[in-house]
Amino acid sequence: MNDEIDLHGLTKLEAIDALIKFYNNRVKTGNLTPFYVIHGYGSSGVGGVLQKKIRGFLLSFEDNLEFDYGNNLYTANNPGITRIIPKKPLPETIDLLGEEILDFCELPKTISKITGKFHRYDEPKVNLALKKLEKQKRIKSFYKGSFKVYQAI
Repeated sequence: MNDEIDLHGLTKLEAIDALIKFYNNRVKTGNLTPFYVIHGYGSSGVGGVLQKKIRGFLLSFEDNLEFDYGNNLYTANNPGITRIIPKKPLPETIDLLGEEILDFCELPKTISKITGKFHRYDEPKVNLALKKLEKQKRIKSFYKGSFKVYQAI
């Protein structure tokens, strides 16, 4: 199996989605060996947007994995990569979006407010996350006047 994933040229969301799929596929097949994420270092000299997003994402899931910055690795010494050692699966992108939606919907919000807030995701993904949350009984929908609104339970 391939021991690296190259995220160059992807948006932040596309990169996170690709990383989750790659990672979870390895875990599902029982491959818990280390692999490298190639995200680049950025032209600023202080780390690129993708590098920061990927590493910030990884920090939120330290119970699921271990990781080392490429510049700390004797064999790599490259700040444009991160080595990941998988332990257990990561949540799917749609579940991460659902958690963000729940936080946003502490107070009732219309679908247009929700899709506006999460415009970086496409509308079908937002709708899918809402349906999944409703099925899990974590969010409810009701009418406020003539507007359908969603609120976290």
